[in-house]
Amino acid sequence: MTQSIPDNHRFLDEAGDTTFYGKGKTNIIGDNGVSKCFILGMVKFKQPLGDIRQKVLALQNQITQDSYFADVCSVQKKISKDGFFFHATDDVPEIRKILYDYIQLLDCSFEAVVGRKIPGLYEHKHNGKEAEFYADMLSHLLKNKLAKDGKLILNIADRGQSTRNSNLQAGLDKAISRSRTKNSARPVTTRVVFNVQNHYAEPLLNVADYFCWAVQRVFERGEMRYYNYLRSKISLVVDLYNEANYANSGNYYTPRKPLQETNRL
Repeated sequence: MTQSIPDNHRFLDEAGDTTFYGKGKTNIIGDNGVSKCFILGMVKFKQPLGDIRQKVLALQNQITQDSYFADVCSVQKKISKDGFFFHATDDVPEIRKILYDYIQLLDCSFEAVVGRKIPGLYEHKHNGKEAEFYADMLSHLLKNKLAKDGKLILNIADRGQSTRNSNLQAGLDKAISRSRTKNSARPVTTRVVFNVQNHYAEPLLNVADYFCWAVQRVFERGEMRYYNYLRSKISLVVDLYNEANYANSGNYYTPRKPLQETNRL
């Protein structure tokens, strides 16, 4: 029996962190282990979800059964805890290549918002709260997805307080407000359902993670090869708080107007 292709599921993950300050409220943005930006991304699959899940699980099993990876600490650590899953930050290059090659074959699209970590903006706009920073970014990711009848199911990677239902609802409320401000004649008719999950329980989040990481490497290091490999599937990247490029949507990037090494922060 042929599986249907659900049009109402999205899979959201992030790259980077939402840390701004260290001890004594010292600015530690860009310090070792602290990112310069936070990225929230969303994948839409245009193939049966069950088939993709089974393939990702098969690839995970391939990794765990391959003696070549038997002494890779990040692999063994995951196996001993909840079981191996793909996570680009932890994975060695050989493992990344395996999943990136599979993603390259998928019929899917990816959108992301990039939040530069600007302390003044963070204090003024987000009240110095990481959860509000996350909610604001979520609102921009959703604001153009709310005019279609029916239900939109957001499968979101768990991120503690940022992905508590109350904070996700705050992000959705902002998205609704932004949607109405942009086009008051367009009704908000979509019913949004939040489904917070872990990477090891939902293999499709592994794909979202790898997309986010590819975009992150551009902004953090000016490294293009991962982004370029998936570029045709990355329909939109918004450099959200880059006010210098707001004119003529200069902070919006598409396959025809791609990110460049100069996007490095």
